Amino acid sequence: MATVHHTQHTVTVAAPADTAYDLIADAANWPRVFPPSVHVEQTPLGGGEETIRIWATANDEVKNWTSRRRLDPAARTVTFRQQVSQPPVASMGGTWTIRPLSAASCEVVLDHDFTAVGDTPQNVAWIGQAVDRNSGAELERLRATAEQTALMPELSLTFDDEVTIQGSAADVHDFIWQAGAWEERLPHVKRVVLTEPGEGMQTLEMDTLAKDGSQHTTKSVRVSFRPGRIVYKQLLVPALLTVHTGEWILRDTPAGLSATSRHTIVVNPDAVTRVLGAKATVADARDFVRTALGTNSLATLGHAKRYAEERAGLSKVG
Repeated sequence: MATVHHTQHTVTVAAPADTAYDLIADAANWPRVFPPSVHVEQTPLGGGEETIRIWATANDEVKNWTSRRRLDPAARTVTFRQQVSQPPVASMGGTWTIRPLSAASCEVVLDHDFTAVGDTPQNVAWIGQAVDRNSGAELERLRATAEQTALMPELSLTFDDEVTIQGSAADVHDFIWQAGAWEERLPHVKRVVLTEPGEGMQTLEMDTLAKDGSQHTTKSVRVSFRPGRIVYKQLLVPALLTVHTGEWILRDTPAGLSATSRHTIVVNPDAVTRVLGAKATVADARDFVRTALGTNSLATLGHAKRYAEERAGLSKVG
């Protein structure tokens, strides 16, 4: 029988226990809170139970798995057990426990138990390192996010850019998914390194030009839900941001195919004056990022529109 290994990680948070619990319970929002989390699909089952499908990084590798969770808001605990694990993990589960220390502070305890494929020392070490790295990163970001809850409406922003395309969702999806060709297809993209660690998953590193001529390097993990959706999270973000997630959404409408680029960002307040100047504010940073990302997104959508409409046999594109 494989050995069951146990780990425990804790952090003290200068925020109410319910604030920390709510961040853990809202798994769909994890990509905006926890650095390793790329995307989460959350499905309620009733009776305080749910399944979540997670795409995340572990030791710089992209993994995905499905877990079943039980949420107990009264006890402020969330227990979880992976239903479908990814090698070298054979099984994994654990519990989040939030303990109030005062009305304005709490302790968050994250317990894991796991077994390794083959019970080999190499696999045990790999999992142990991944759990330590991810748990440490998650608890630190949980602490920072909980303590900045009052500031989040000012620091965060979600926005859409949309075009209507007389073409198929499959062709638009292919244009966006085939990012390896973006250097030739998109003028604002100067370098691309693309890998595909698994079916429907990509890592995308690229250099892009902003409207002001500055160049930025980003690295993202992308997940395809063909043909109507591609979600992504930037693992390497510009200095002005602490979080950047997004999605490409394709929907048929009576007027044609609606193609939307959606971004969610969180501004890094400590970088605002350093990047934009001594008099710059968080609002200035939000406007700057919104313009830069929106300009590039609309450029990408414009080229995707031309690609899809040409493939649909339209001689004139708008």
